Amino acid sequence: MSSDKTSVQSQKSSRKIHPSVWVLGLVSLFTDFGTKAVQSVLPLFLVSVLGANISTVGLIEGIAESTASVLKLFSGALSDYWGRRKELAILGYGLSAAIIPVFALANSPFWVLVGRFGDRLGKGIRVAPRNALVADVTPPEQRGAAYGLRQTLDTIGAFSGPLVATLILLISEQNFRLVFWVALIPGIISVCLLVKGIREPQSAERKRNASIQWSVCRRLGRNYWALVGVAMLFNLGNFSDAFLLLKAQEIGITATWIPLSMIVMNFSYMLSAYPLGALSDRMGRKQLLVGGFWLFALVYLGFAWIDQPWQIWGLFAFYGVYLGMSQGILLALVADFTPPELRGTGFGIINLVIGIILLPASLLAGFLWQTVNSQTPFLLGSVLAIAASLLLLIGIRNDN
Repeated sequence: MSSDKTSVQSQKSSRKIHPSVWVLGLVSLFTDFGTKAVQSVLPLFLVSVLGANISTVGLIEGIAESTASVLKLFSGALSDYWGRRKELAILGYGLSAAIIPVFALANSPFWVLVGRFGDRLGKGIRVAPRNALVADVTPPEQRGAAYGLRQTLDTIGAFSGPLVATLILLISEQNFRLVFWVALIPGIISVCLLVKGIREPQSAERKRNASIQWSVCRRLGRNYWALVGVAMLFNLGNFSDAFLLLKAQEIGITATWIPLSMIVMNFSYMLSAYPLGALSDRMGRKQLLVGGFWLFALVYLGFAWIDQPWQIWGLFAFYGVYLGMSQGILLALVADFTPPELRGTGFGIINLVIGIILLPASLLAGFLWQTVNSQTPFLLGSVLAIAASLLLLIGIRNDN
């Protein structure tokens, strides 16, 4: 009887996601609406309007992701020390919104680099405090569902943005700069929503570490550091999504319809993130993450050998399912493996590692694309995903 009562209470609890998670999800929705609208057309803008080559695209993406990622560690650690995560999140989201006009005014690849760097800088500031804030307000048995819900709302914006970008390109005869100006509006809305809608948990306000020290890394534990190693290996082959868009263009998808591929990807991501996150609360996260890595490997094999335009849509759909099987679950694992007073630091370290590894990943992908062929980067990514899944199985002993 007591186990039945516990089960009923657990089921009731799972239906009551904390309001702050909903607000953070809506903030992500509006932010991703703007950023994904920009990103869905940016590679084509660079190549067709500003005259950049593929290696330049890889360089810009790699520098933007990696250089700004250093702040992910310090913002996470600062949120632990300061005991205030909301203000750092506001700063990060505000910077990403404020930098959007740079894309609209850009007249050379350098200014696109400035814009991408500023956008990723904002993400570097906000991601670790935001993810820690979700964990602060969510009990362990709900974390998969909470992160899945936030990812689902995030992804509604991520497919709506490219959809609007596609419509703008159709109506305006491929006016890329108009897309960038429209993307500024949801960015402003997201900042206002964050300012008004989030109240810092009192536990986070009271708890401060004495100082930000490297010695705290020893307290994060074996499973956490094994997870960092897995993320490092996997993301060496998980290069920028800009190359997926360029692959779509290579096989014959016209520039006007390229953003539709992002819509398909993010729609399947939206449908899968919450149910798979909630499933991880019941069956364990490690198995689902391994499955996500294997699905990624298969999808990248598909991108390597694809030769017909109609095939691209199925690959982008399955890529979205991979995201649903991995992104929120990885965050829940980080929360599981870190003590409450070090959550910001834990999220910051793993985000730093992933961000840094994206520079060589994107540079290598651009180099292999130009010097060998467009298949080679995807084949390498597939092999590394399988290797990362094996390391995950061996290196992590017991997830929740």
